[in-house]
Amino acid sequence: MSERTLISPAQLGRTRGKIAYWTVLAAVVIGFTVVFLGPLYWMVVNGLKSTAEFTQVPPTVVPDSLHPGNYSAAWKVMDLAKLLFNTLYYAFGALAFQLVLDVAAAYSLSKLRPVFGKAVLGMMLATLMIPATVLVVPQYLTVLDMPLIERNLLNTPWVIWLPSVTNAFNIFLLKRFFDSIPGEILDAAAIDGASSLRTLRSVVLPMSRPVLGVVSIFAIVGVWKDFLWPMLTLPDPALQTLNVGIYSLARGVPENHLVAALAMASAPTLIIFLIFQRNIMSGLTAGSLKG
Repeated sequence: MSERTLISPAQLGRTRGKIAYWTVLAAVVIGFTVVFLGPLYWMVVNGLKSTAEFTQVPPTVVPDSLHPGNYSAAWKVMDLAKLLFNTLYYAFGALAFQLVLDVAAAYSLSKLRPVFGKAVLGMMLATLMIPATVLVVPQYLTVLDMPLIERNLLNTPWVIWLPSVTNAFNIFLLKRFFDSIPGEILDAAAIDGASSLRTLRSVVLPMSRPVLGVVSIFAIVGVWKDFLWPMLTLPDPALQTLNVGIYSLARGVPENHLVAALAMASAPTLIIFLIFQRNIMSGLTAGSLKG
């Protein structure tokens, strides 16, 4: 039985059908390319323009002259090296905590099957329906006077790491992958005398590299693109992240230099996606089928 499509093979075999098909396909591809890549092109190109050309009305699509020195000037004036180091420090710290705690939570929900495990998973998934901005005030009051230890966590890395530790989507993604691991493999490890922790470390984690890669990328990008929370909790200029630092130093900086700084701040995440896009797709689909 042949699959049903919008255009039948008979219509596609005709000259008029081929012309209509390829015209629509080209229009859709070009349209989506302009929508997604247009802002990136505009940002990179505006960073290469002179100040006079940047403020020109109407704007030029292709610069009359290129000024690559805008990028080096923005790097020095806005001290992007320090801001980049701070952001990487916070991002990889959050990644380390997420990998340890989220993997443990997902493995226990998937294989250890604790009491009320389904209820706990359901409540965690329900938090995905809550807008992040709604949680800003209670989270801020919490880190302002941390319960139990009674310490103010503002202007410390913990104010970035702790709120990002438990990510319901990452736990669900990991649990779905762990569910797809055959129980016979874990039973064989138990027969050999491996404890649950040893089984997780020596058997489950080596098999989970695709989904661990996806979770790692999500954790890094989540901290990298965050703006509101670091702006509220890291007022010290020496500790600010890339996005907040660029925003704080925007005054008094030429606009073309500011756009150049934004282009450099966006480049690392785009490079990560281009390098690991296959791993992202394979990790997202991993665990969708059992067996």
